[in-house]
Amino acid sequence: MTSGEYLIPIGIGGFFAIVGIILIFLGRGEERSYYDSLASRPDAREFLERWPERPRVGALKIGGWIALVVGGLLMVMGGAFWLWG
Repeated sequence: MTSGEYLIPIGIGGFFAIVGIILIFLGRGEERSYYDSLASRPDAREFLERWPERPRVGALKIGGWIALVVGGLLMVMGGAFWLWG
């Protein structure tokens, strides 16, 4: 690899890591607002037991963790290219 090509995976990995962190925080906020709105409803069973589980609420958090892992792997790969490339 030429001297600057290792920066591409590091930059893309950093972007994915930042997007992942943002998605995790957005997912937490969405989950909190969803369960807070359930607390005001008469049927509090779902609020107390969090059952049935809603996959929509956790989708942002799951996507954030996936983006964070992919970003970390890309940054490690770029660092390896820089060290041994």
